[in-house]
Amino acid sequence: MPLVVGDPAPDFALPDAEGNLYSLETLKGQRVVLYFYPRDNTPGCTKEACGFRDAYAAYQEKGVTVLGVSADDAKSHAKFTAKYNLPFPLLIDEGGEVASRFGVYGLKKFMGKEYMGITRSTFIIGPDGTLENIYLKVKAETHAETVLADLAD
Repeated sequence: MPLVVGDPAPDFALPDAEGNLYSLETLKGQRVVLYFYPRDNTPGCTKEACGFRDAYAAYQEKGVTVLGVSADDAKSHAKFTAKYNLPFPLLIDEGGEVASRFGVYGLKKFMGKEYMGITRSTFIIGPDGTLENIYLKVKAETHAETVLADLAD
């Protein structure tokens, strides 16, 4: 069954490129934007990450933690973060296990090829660990601003 607003967020514990561990437990009491994206250094993912970077100060003013998640490894995340000066952590979900718990990992098709991967999507997790909002159809270019506007209410 797909997740719906009001559900408890699936539990997770993922490292960033420096080995810092982020989990539902360590983030308790914070409002979190957990955005899943397919790959580092691809056009759409770069636009989305840079959108969150450009709006990051506004997210901080609202007391919101921003975390990106993909199946890329620590080396890839470190390069992507440095290249685009990303001020928030990118978490490593190499096997897609956490993305699967959120229902955003599965069979994808691109240029006639099928493969398993992460579908671009975002979850807002409230301070109590419940899902406040779910975005399954994401426009990479404007997504960070859309989420920020929704956090205003």
